Amino acid sequence: MGILITILIGALAGFLAGRLVKGFGFGFLVNLLVGILGGFIGGNLLNWLGVSFGGTIIGQILTAVVGAVVLLWVVSLFKKK
Repeated sequence: MGILITILIGALAGFLAGRLVKGFGFGFLVNLLVGILGGFIGGNLLNWLGVSFGGTIIGQILTAVVGAVVLLWVVSLFKKK
């Protein structure tokens, strides 16, 4: 059941981050990848900053969205305009 929840959180976080960062919108698989990588990045970044959204599903989604937005922002720095 944990894998399924991780996949759903990753997909939702990737979708939300794609909506928040202008110029990004992907299909399910890329949203999933962005969300899962975002969860890893967000978890490490927020831990390093001493910030926690809690261990609830909402907190996990917020953490993954923050990380996914950071990931998309970094990608946009290298993307041709």
